[in-house]
Amino acid sequence: MAGHSKFKNIQHRKGAQDKKRSKLFSKLGREITVAAKLGGGDADMNPRLRLAIATARGQSMPKDGIERAIQKGVGSDDGDDYFEIRYEGYGPAGVAIIVECLSDNKNRTASDVRSTFTKYGGNLGETGSVGFMFDRKGEIIFPSDKGDADTIFEAALEAGAEDVASDAETHDITTAPEDFAAVRDALEGTFGEPQEQGLVWRPNINAEVTVDQAVSVLKLIDVLEDNDDVQTVTSNLEVTEEIMQKFMEA
Repeated sequence: MAGHSKFKNIQHRKGAQDKKRSKLFSKLGREITVAAKLGGGDADMNPRLRLAIATARGQSMPKDGIERAIQKGVGSDDGDDYFEIRYEGYGPAGVAIIVECLSDNKNRTASDVRSTFTKYGGNLGETGSVGFMFDRKGEIIFPSDKGDADTIFEAALEAGAEDVASDAETHDITTAPEDFAAVRDALEGTFGEPQEQGLVWRPNINAEVTVDQAVSVLKLIDVLEDNDDVQTVTSNLEVTEEIMQKFMEA
């Protein structure tokens, strides 16, 4: 869920995510539980847990749900063991897709992901088959009312960020993965907690597709994201308002 894209922004503005909120909280809770189980329940001493909690807060996950997820992770050793799995493949028209999962059953997840790709006109590839089309980046997003573009830009670059893209709604700050935590902490001290933050995949090659092909890709992404084991789906599809409107009408 951590991860920012025009697709997600448009979905949010059109209210398409509301019906999936409970499923989203479940996925956020799973990441918190895994982080707490691996590194302990103290967010100050566990960077992954701190990030998971911040991401959950950014999505308005209730405080008691966050606490329950932490306790599930640290409370006992008899809970589910989750495995982190990354799948790579191609959607319709050769659009590159990375699917990141947390699963307690690798065989089930692999079968589900593979069948979804096949059903919606794609094909699952080997690990690394599309990874070269993406760069791993840190992403920190503040709402536009936290400051004007020049103020955010100067503060971000001084903190060590690589780039800042501002529009009417957000300031989207990009960092190298190794600089993410330091930049986030510096900006959080000035502007408060970010709206979204995390390590994401950014495409370095955008797919060129027709509107109809793009809608087919979005259908595949939508079904993948609906899978309980899937945490994030990233593609190199560039989504426009026209494409999103046609997808919402489909």
